Amino acid sequence: MTNPHSPDHPVAPAIGSCSGSTLGLLFRQARDAMWARMEVELARCGHELNFSQFITIKTLANSTTSVTELARAAYLHPGAMTRLLDKLEARGILERVADPNDRRALHIHLTDAGKAIWRDIDQCGQRVREAALQGLEPVERAQLLALLERVRDNLNSPTD
Repeated sequence: MTNPHSPDHPVAPAIGSCSGSTLGLLFRQARDAMWARMEVELARCGHELNFSQFITIKTLANSTTSVTELARAAYLHPGAMTRLLDKLEARGILERVADPNDRRALHIHLTDAGKAIWRDIDQCGQRVREAALQGLEPVERAQLLALLERVRDNLNSPTD
């Protein structure tokens, strides 16, 4: 068996042999599998949350933000995000408080119950990330993340 890091090891086919739709499809399949695994893990731990609700709670655990920013983070339309927030608020996970300086603006933040749920579901997220990266050495994990960040940045940069 050859060492995959040796100069004698066969080189993987060039990306040119992989059609753009195959690359995009692979990204989509990985994303969808991660989302599905997260929902299974949440359910296994007794949380009735979908992936969008998880992302919303995660975003709020790290900062107070607007409905628009939450919608962007969860890949939802702002109207759908408002309905999602209604459900989480009814469950006591978050609250919306009017801005005293701008009656049109709301501050959305986790309640104490929401913070407690976050601590538990963050562990679910860590288990799913570990499952996704299973079998990869630390250097490979770092390379994968760096490469994915580069692909993302390449696609987000202005086109010529």
